[in-house]
Amino acid sequence: MMKWNRKDLLGIQELSREEILFILDTAESFKEISRREIKKVPTLRGKTVITLFYEPSTRTRTSFEIAAKRLSADTINISANTSSYVKGETLKDTAKNLESMRPDAIVIRHSMPGAPHMLSKIVDASVINGGDGTHEHPTQALLDLYTIREKKGTIDGLKVVIIGDISHSRVARSNIFSLTKFNTEIVCSGPPTMIPPHLEDLGVRVEYDINRAIKDADVIMMLRIQKERGGISYIPSIKEYSTIYGLKKEHVEKAKKDVIIMHPGPMNRGIEITDEVADGPYSVILDQVENGVAVRMAILFLLIGGET
Repeated sequence: MMKWNRKDLLGIQELSREEILFILDTAESFKEISRREIKKVPTLRGKTVITLFYEPSTRTRTSFEIAAKRLSADTINISANTSSYVKGETLKDTAKNLESMRPDAIVIRHSMPGAPHMLSKIVDASVINGGDGTHEHPTQALLDLYTIREKKGTIDGLKVVIIGDISHSRVARSNIFSLTKFNTEIVCSGPPTMIPPHLEDLGVRVEYDINRAIKDADVIMMLRIQKERGGISYIPSIKEYSTIYGLKKEHVEKAKKDVIIMHPGPMNRGIEITDEVADGPYSVILDQVENGVAVRMAILFLLIGGET
């Protein structure tokens, strides 16, 4: 059995295929805990997990908190607007102060790419990247892979289509980094202004026509327009974007009959996806949320749970 020997989880790009599969297999063993009447095990009793979020979050933050509590860890939540950050304290000084309290793990979300990497060099605690700017969102990619494998039985041999604001999406980047470690066909689609240059160098195919992109797809991942990162300024109008790139029932019919529809959330219904598709039989969006808890339980266990 493989041994886990990493202190931090900073990105998907640095993980091997074997490490990714090890995380997914570990998550599978934790998923049933969330379906018990008593949803708790003593695995991380006595451990402390801090979530340090400088950007808004519902799913990621709550998911990590629930994951930690189901493993019996103590959790402390710190938001930028309630921390010394608003008084001018730097991330480095915040990190040193947190380290003096001897936490076991710090989950950080920050608008600055590389912030988790800097933090990991300052603190002895395990650092988990909960999203850093437009760079990476590794735990989202891992729960997406888990969901794909759960629904399809494999990750290899699939056609995965990612549609939307690719340029500003850390989710897209982490998913591309992870999927290219498997035998998958990855197609990215969206307005030319939202497709970064040289994207093909990462091992994907770019197809601006959504209908051609979706043809025979096994998996469709929708992304929202990153309004907070200026994404809306890259398109003529929301209405035009929705008309051309919003996922509708007629698009889904061009994919394989057992296609699954994914979205990292939050969804902008009626813009990138219609209600009919989001709530339809092919949607696994809520499965992604459930699986996120299991995957984050696995990550916390592997990083701070002792021998594996």
